[in-house]
Amino acid sequence: MEIRHFRYFLAVARQRNFTRAAEQLGIAPPTLSRQIQDMEQALGTRLFLRQQREVSLTEAGAALVTEAEATVRQFEFAQRNAQRAGRGEIGHIELGYVASAVYSGLLQKQVQGFCRQYPDVSLSVREKPMAALPGLVADGRFDIGYIRSPMTLPEGLEAIALDAEGFVLALPAQSWLARLGEISPEHLRGETFILPEQISGTLQVAAQGGYAPTLGPQPGGLVAVLALVSLGQGVAVVPESVVGHIGLPNVLYRPIKDGDASSRLSLIHRRFEQAPAVVRYLEQIKREYRNAS
Repeated sequence: MEIRHFRYFLAVARQRNFTRAAEQLGIAPPTLSRQIQDMEQALGTRLFLRQQREVSLTEAGAALVTEAEATVRQFEFAQRNAQRAGRGEIGHIELGYVASAVYSGLLQKQVQGFCRQYPDVSLSVREKPMAALPGLVADGRFDIGYIRSPMTLPEGLEAIALDAEGFVLALPAQSWLARLGEISPEHLRGETFILPEQISGTLQVAAQGGYAPTLGPQPGGLVAVLALVSLGQGVAVVPESVVGHIGLPNVLYRPIKDGDASSRLSLIHRRFEQAPAVVRYLEQIKREYRNAS
């Protein structure tokens, strides 16, 4: 038997008449009668008692109604879910991010916007070291990742350019720099730079000042960087979005005069992504930035 047999059976059971059931199904009454006969033969029992104007269920037929309804409902549910999965309306996305994507508010905005549009897609959202994210996306352990560009990506990955932001200087409160009205790149000559995961800001500031920077440790995430600053280990060039979001004792933030260094958040993904839910997420982000341009 096939699912159509259950649908035919239920139509006759509800209408109690082959002609009306056939009209409802859009088939000829003789065809419907043959299908029910085939079903009875396969089951080895009669399902209906035929009378001149209507039919009634046998005991076997009455017992089958509930199970047939459940079977059709489950089939239709599976069919709808498969179609929705194919359209990217359900599924799962593994998303990795660097902390500054949260401090900027961009991650929250884009994830929440997607979840409103596709509430049945589940997202697993985890912070990861920026150096590890491209490899995690490339090998399939993550589907997409928020990083800070510029960054060299493995073959097969692409980046969608998102929002750009400038840098500020994080310095110990007791530093002589804190007494200056303005801090320029030249003032930082001879300072030890604690390095965040994305060091482009440090290099750009030093280049603007015309010197090679003294590079200190690169401890990991922004909180670890600022912890070393608070201990007086050096200064750090960090994204301006951390101001107001990470406050540590003994750490001050100051703008850099005439500093035009900036970095950009980017969304990395596999170039030939096939998972419908992930494709939907990427399409939404691309559409957002296309409309904004």
